[in-house]
Parts: sequence; structure tokens; C-alpha cells
Amino acid sequence: MSDTMKAVVLARFGDSSAFELRQVPVLAVGPREVRVRIHATAINPLDYQIRRGDYADYVPLPAIIGHDISGVVAEVGSDVTEFAAGDEVYYTPKIFGHAGSYAEQHVADVSLVGRKPRNISHLEAASLTLVGGTVWEAFVTRAQLGVGETVLIHGGAGGVGSIAIQIAKAIGARVITTASPRNDDFVRGLGADEVIHYGSEDYVDAVATLTGGRGVNVVFDTIGGDALTRSPLVLADFGRVVSIVDIKQPQNLVEAWGKNAAYHFVFTRQNRGKLDALTNLIERGLVKPVIGAVLPLARMGEAHELLENGSARGLRGKVAIDVVGETVALPSRR
Repeated sequence: MSDTMKAVVLARFGDSSAFELRQVPVLAVGPREVRVRIHATAINPLDYQIRRGDYADYVPLPAIIGHDISGVVAEVGSDVTEFAAGDEVYYTPKIFGHAGSYAEQHVADVSLVGRKPRNISHLEAASLTLVGGTVWEAFVTRAQLGVGETVLIHGGAGGVGSIAIQIAKAIGARVITTASPRNDDFVRGLGADEVIHYGSEDYVDAVATLTGGRGVNVVFDTIGGDALTRSPLVLADFGRVVSIVDIKQPQNLVEAWGKNAAYHFVFTRQNRGKLDALTNLIERGLVKPVIGAVLPLARMGEAHELLENGSARGLRGKVAIDVVGETVALPSRR
């Protein structure tokens, strides 16, 4: 095995030109670690936030970033019994302070790693690890979304929202989502019961109409801004708001207090348990990956630009990276 590998390295904080394709050393495998040959990774908003310097204090440069991996085990540590060379796996690497997924290989603590669902490809699996873990944390661990409850999902056509719709339906909830009119059929096809259109409808008024004034039990915010600040106005009593977006300004929670609402801000924790639960849903056909574009590793900067400006390009779902091939599939303009 070669002692070097190709990796896309973040050389400085800035725009998409900050990446460099380099040969870097391959890390040694510890007793409770596995080495994985990466077949695919994917891009998340967290990735371009790190790239532009939003978390500069937590990411020493140069850095290999990236938070989704699907691949094949190449080597196991001396104390690893859960996996063997040749096993197909998927997982999210540790976030901040550790090497990420923009590379040909990765070494991970075995506790993070799950078996890849048998019925999907590596590209599809890589599109699900961080997103799936985040949604599971939001709905199951934090909001404890229940059968028959109603959830409002902001941004249903995006990489997170498209998976959130499917997991909420698998739980047995009624799903209301916001989306542009052009994505109406798409989000309904994922399982959304009702769609509120950006621009032409006020979501607070629309939720009141759709719920007979009762409001929703859970709001899942993937957007921030107005989607978060006005969320208390759509909540039923004892409702829950779960957001995956940083708060950029103080929030007035008077409306939330009056409804005894609970707020949760999720930065997902990685573990095999959430992946195993997600795999169960995928192999039962209840959750299907949504990939909007595929690019090779060498075009990482272009992939970042695509995700950052995805709504203008008609992007739906995730931007995936084919590490072992030269697959390119971009969204068509609508």
C-alpha cells in the first residue's frame, strides 16, 4: 500500500479557489481504528462555512475537510472485531480537529462506522451520513416527534429537508413543508402532505389555515432568519423548534414562552447507532437518497460553488463527489 494519497486540501480560508489537490501522507491505523478506501463523499453547508472561515478558530490550516464517507474497509486495527477488510461502510468523520473526507483514504475510530445499506450505491450512501444523522438527532433524540403529530419542515427540497420529509413520514407524522412552486411535485413525491410556496404565501398564515388554527407540534428549521424568528407563531402548545442553523442575532422568545415551547439547536453527534437506524429505514425503502449533482474529487471548488448557489441552478438534494471515478452530473437549469 502506498504511503501517500490524493487529497483536496484547504490551504487558506476564502472562496472556492482555496482548495489544492495534493499528495499527502496516509495515517497509521490505531488499535480501535479502521482505514477506509473512500469511494464517495458529499458536500454540506458546513463544508463551505468552514472553507470561508466561519469556524477558523477550530480548523488549523492546511486542512482536509469533509463530513460524509462511503467506502470499503482496507485495514483494521488490532482490536477491531466489528469489521474486516472488504466490508462496505459509511459514516461521518469527527468534526473539527480531525482529517475529513476529501481524500482517497480515511482512518476512523470504529465506533463511528456503520455498514453501508445494501440496496444503494456508494454515491447515494455518502449523501446520507451527516444529513441522516442530523435529522435523526433532530426528530428522534431532540423533538421526539410522534405518530400523528404535525411537523413543519422549512426548505423541503434541499439536502437536509428532502431527507427530513422522508424520515418524518417514516415516523408517522403529518408533514407540511415550504418549497418553491417548481419543487411542489418533487417534495410531494418525497411524502409531504402539504406544501407552502415561498414568495406567494406567508407560512404563518398558511400553517394556521392548514391546521385549523391549532399549529404544528414541531418546526424543523434548515434556513434560519425569518424561518426561525417567526417559528413560535406556528407552534401548538408545548411545541418544539429544532434548528440546524447558527443564530446570528438574539431571538425574541415571548411567543414561545406563552406556548411552553422547547427549542433545540442541533450540531449532530456521530455514532454507529444512528447510522444503523438510518440503514434500517433505507433497506426497508422508507428513505431514498436525493442527489442533485455528482462531480469528481478534483473539481471540489466547483462542487462548493454549486451547493452555495444551488437554488439558482435548480439543485435538489445533495452534491456528491465520486472519488474513484470521473462521474459528472450537474443539475439542469429550470
